[in-house]
Amino acid sequence: MTFSASLKNELLRAECFGEQRQAESYGMLLFSRLFSLRQNAVTTENRLFAQELSGRIGELGALCEVRFSLRRKGEAFHISIPFEGEREKLLSAFGYSGRELSLRIRPQLLKNAASQRAFLRGAFLSAGSVSDPSRDYHLEIASAHRALISDLASLLLQNPELDLSPGQSSRAGKSVVYLKDSEKISDFLTFIGAPQSAMELMQAKMLKEVRNYVNRKSNFETANIDKTVKAAVEQNLAIEKVIEKKGIDYFPPSLREIAALRLRNPEMSLRELSEELSLSRSGVNHRLKKILEIAEDLDD
Repeated sequence: MTFSASLKNELLRAECFGEQRQAESYGMLLFSRLFSLRQNAVTTENRLFAQELSGRIGELGALCEVRFSLRRKGEAFHISIPFEGEREKLLSAFGYSGRELSLRIRPQLLKNAASQRAFLRGAFLSAGSVSDPSRDYHLEIASAHRALISDLASLLLQNPELDLSPGQSSRAGKSVVYLKDSEKISDFLTFIGAPQSAMELMQAKMLKEVRNYVNRKSNFETANIDKTVKAAVEQNLAIEKVIEKKGIDYFPPSLREIAALRLRNPEMSLRELSEELSLSRSGVNHRLKKILEIAEDLDD
């Protein structure tokens, strides 16, 4: 089950009564293809949503038809209102005729904050989706009615309980209102009644951040190891060159001990060499550079 489907199931399990239930039904239907005088159908793979949507239509006094089919990916439910008279009942329940020049949200139907919350939940159930948070952060609600999406964006922007900055765009003949910030998406999900999904989103974000940190640290450490190995090889070759041509005693006493230690321990880092010799790292680094200079001078 996708994250989006799991989220909608969480929302569908929430109980809703009275004015809030009416507002939720309003959001579900207004953002569905059924809210029109023309005959349309809603197709969903979510059994719970199909049951809920058809039940809400019945509560409003209209009759609908639900057909079931099997697809390669699984079951599908097709909900339609075949008779125009029934579609008129549905529209008139919320004060619409179906002949409006543009479909708009009626603020008078959302009397308080609780009704707005329920309305947004219903709108998301019908026309919303959210990406898998382990991959991306993107929540959207889409509609073929541009004015409806504009009204929805305003409703989100003006809600005193939310601090959102929704974006709007068009895609494939539809208008879309969207959120792309993980914390904003989490706040919205909590607000509409999906705290468990909101928590899962933030956990996925934390896990992703930890993985990114570990990868960055690993890459940094790998680069440091490569640098250390390269330097140690260069130092050992220089020491062996001096010993081969001049002998170990060619090194001054201050370099003889570190030269011998480096030859015996080519894998040691500067820190480990400094601890072994009771010198500072800068002191060790200075002596090793002197060894390289001595080896270079032998070529002159």
